[in-house]
Amino acid sequence: MHIHSTFSKDGMSSVEEIITMAKAKGLGCIAITDHNSFASFEEASKYEDIIVIPGEEVSSSEGHILAYGINCEIPRDRSVQETIDLIHDAGGIAVAAHPYRWWSGLGEKNVVEEFDAVEVFNARSTKGSNGKASRLASKMNKPVTAGSDAHHADNIGAAYTELSDDVTDWEGVIKEVIAGNVTTNGKHRTRTETLRYGFKSITEWMGRGFRKM
Repeated sequence: MHIHSTFSKDGMSSVEEIITMAKAKGLGCIAITDHNSFASFEEASKYEDIIVIPGEEVSSSEGHILAYGINCEIPRDRSVQETIDLIHDAGGIAVAAHPYRWWSGLGEKNVVEEFDAVEVFNARSTKGSNGKASRLASKMNKPVTAGSDAHHADNIGAAYTELSDDVTDWEGVIKEVIAGNVTTNGKHRTRTETLRYGFKSITEWMGRGFRKM
């Protein structure tokens, strides 16, 4: 439920490559959540034998928010509350993405009650950060999601959300998430990967003129 394609500035795999890899790994559903772009869904939704959830990872003024089930692109750089409201107006649900991640997470204080769910297992976050996110979701009594946050097709499925095989469309997937009928699993980011991520993030931040992704 968290994959980036070449429609993200830092994505390295095409929609076709993502779909092919997801099917090869036996996934029945994916969400391509490009940074501040909804452009991948039209292409991705043409493929059969896999459910594709319309999605986007929106850069709010305080951190990243995952939007699922939307019908249009959500603008970046709005406040957390305004971003959530825009997602809801577009027919979607708002999920707090990797809230404890240094650099792009919202931070605990910005995970407000209006969120529909919390991403508690992200393969590009540390075990400690994912653990904190899980405890926060439990404290707030919020549904949970998981995702690989893959920026290359090879990493798809590194973390994943499990639900019943009886679900046949993306609307059903979202209903199961909100109902809490899912489990999360996968692997966490290692210490070495964290160091690489920090160096990469700072370098890219400087390259963007000190502007967040």
